[in-house]
Amino acid sequence: MSRHAGARAIEVLPRQLEPRSGAVRAGQQRHRERVAGGGARLYVADDDDKERVPGVPLLGVVSRGLSVVGDVFALGLDTARASVRRPFAAREVLEQFWFVVSVSWIPAILVAIPFGAVIALQLGTLTVQVGAQSFTGAASVLAVIQQAAPIVTTLVIAGAGGAAICADLGSRRIRDEIDAMRVMGVSPVQRLVVPRVIACIGAAVLLNGLVSVVGVLGGYFFNVIVQGGTPGAYLASFTALAQIQDLYVGELKAVIFGFIAGVIACHRGLNTAPGPKGVGDSVNQSVVVTFLMLFFVNFVITTLYLQLVPGKGA
Repeated sequence: MSRHAGARAIEVLPRQLEPRSGAVRAGQQRHRERVAGGGARLYVADDDDKERVPGVPLLGVVSRGLSVVGDVFALGLDTARASVRRPFAAREVLEQFWFVVSVSWIPAILVAIPFGAVIALQLGTLTVQVGAQSFTGAASVLAVIQQAAPIVTTLVIAGAGGAAICADLGSRRIRDEIDAMRVMGVSPVQRLVVPRVIACIGAAVLLNGLVSVVGVLGGYFFNVIVQGGTPGAYLASFTALAQIQDLYVGELKAVIFGFIAGVIACHRGLNTAPGPKGVGDSVNQSVVVTFLMLFFVNFVITTLYLQLVPGKGA
């Protein structure tokens, strides 16, 4: 059969019947919206909830922002609930944990050294000016343990491991693997999100201790060598004012920050727009949103800690 004969043999299906009134059926409209939007999205409110109010564009932006916050919060609750439910993907947790740690520990160390040095140099200069040089060790060490170490650790995890997690889930999303898992009765949250969030939490806790040690050693070196501080005074002031609760609050921040970084990365990956551009946009959004959330949550935790836990000797 020739090419033209084969082309003539193709039967053209008739178009779907349309009502005489011209009305569009609700199912047909939802299908058009799904096709235009690249398919159904996980943890995203319906488009009806995101309509702009005529003449009030700011209200529409606020509404969409609150909707996204609610979606992230819902995913976090589902992740916490699914983490204690069987089956538990232990192998996937170990693989993701090793991946996050392997791509994060070297950048974390390289960032912790100048971070601790800058804090020690700045505080050392200030304490010399006010005549309180003997308290340089306590101020710099507490600043590293309570503030710098959790923030640096989670920023590195979000920028390296979180971006990779978001890109991985986004690629699965545009290849329809997430929808295929749901059709087969497999929960994407339990199979994909929970192992990655737990891996981010474990990596944040371990790397927080490493960054704390490196930051304290870097601050000690620069204070003693560069500024001519006294080693004994540096260590004595630290042991006189620091308490074990300071280490606890640093580790607690690492747990909370790791959870936030993992949930936001997974949320943006599961709600990636179609195409490679959608994956790139989701990665950028996950990193930026995680950074903003970390600084806000760090402010809240630090304020509550300073108000509720009295300082040593107070």
